Amino acid sequence: MDSKIFKTYDVRGIYPSQIDEEAAYKTGRAFVSFLNAKEVVVGYDMRESSPSLYKELCRGITDQGARVISIGMCTTPMVSFLVASQKLDGGIMISASHNPGEYNAFKLIAKKAIQLSSETGIKEIKNLVENNTFTAGKKGTVSEINILQKYLTHVAQHSKINKDLKIVIDHGNGVGSITAMPFFENNPNVIHMYHEPDGTFPNHPADPHNIENLQDLQNKVRKTNADIGLFFDGDADRVLVVDENGDVILADLFLALLAQEELKTKKGNVYFDLRFSKAVPTLVKELGGTPIMMRVGNPFYKEKMINEGGIIAGEFSGHIMFEENYGIDDGLFAAIKVLNILSNGEKLSELISPLKRFHGSEEINIKVDDVESVLESIREQYTGEQIELDGVYVQYPNWWFNLRKSNTEPVVRLRLEADTKELLEEKRDELVSAIQPK
Repeated sequence: MDSKIFKTYDVRGIYPSQIDEEAAYKTGRAFVSFLNAKEVVVGYDMRESSPSLYKELCRGITDQGARVISIGMCTTPMVSFLVASQKLDGGIMISASHNPGEYNAFKLIAKKAIQLSSETGIKEIKNLVENNTFTAGKKGTVSEINILQKYLTHVAQHSKINKDLKIVIDHGNGVGSITAMPFFENNPNVIHMYHEPDGTFPNHPADPHNIENLQDLQNKVRKTNADIGLFFDGDADRVLVVDENGDVILADLFLALLAQEELKTKKGNVYFDLRFSKAVPTLVKELGGTPIMMRVGNPFYKEKMINEGGIIAGEFSGHIMFEENYGIDDGLFAAIKVLNILSNGEKLSELISPLKRFHGSEEINIKVDDVESVLESIREQYTGEQIELDGVYVQYPNWWFNLRKSNTEPVVRLRLEADTKELLEEKRDELVSAIQPK
């Protein structure tokens, strides 16, 4: 078993060369041991390796003396919802989210649906697995239950969607259709694309990191004159949004729109990604909220919101969490929220336009030989106001940038924003050249 599968946010690798049945079994035992869990919710996605990993994961959990509450093939938000709403000990979702089909992963969820990270348990679970010193009493059991209707009832309580809205949904052959299709089944104006769960991803990857994967959705929105397009990632804990013109709305402006609506009726903390546009904290302050900048990593946002309170949180990769949804990142819940806003009759592009106060880049991935030396070199070259939060974050009066190492790939990720388009392009080219000299 490859110990490198224990990542910052989950246990992840290529099947079966890195992550395999042995890893599943031992992770199950270690998870129960670490949390002293009596009951563990388990669900899995549509990947070809998921059933066999599920079988061994359950065996490990029950050998360690805990009961498995199996909810079958599902979305990650369904696992988190059951853990949070029923106040259970924890849950594990078998899914590699947006990764290609040869990958798989275990997302480890503790009480209150707080996702474990390397700082809150994954390192300890890794040590338990490597030491392989497990003791347990009576063997646990496996109970299979269907929570779909309970989950749908919960999200429907927050829906005020006008059925005249024309909606296109690209499921990317992930598991998002398991919840989205029954939720919208009585709405004749919803078009579903690639809704059959298929772990080989025959149409395109269910990966919102690469905007090219949204092209089919963009084209369909334009062709059908739809009001909005929704793109779910592989396990449906994220949604990306396309406006009526087929233009992609990046996560920072999407969060700004959602936060603007939430702050009409309540005040409190809004947690946002350090890669977000300055428009987000500016808007939140104007509306009486408290903007709090966060490092990259969706588990950190959930933990902060659940333990310290807040209205909404958002990460640049598309994870959006709402206080009224137990702090869970849930693509369908976020989709419902934006559809509620559109139900008032305004076009999405018109709602987003006033939020575009600055000119920002997409996140630029750059392969480098030595990540740490690149980060240190850039830190020394750019001596503006530096914020020590995640990677190199430097801000000047009229522009800022963040350069950080990927937690999953041998690359650095760059995002920057400026007051003008010309300054953005100038600084982008300058930084790319400094990061990767020709």
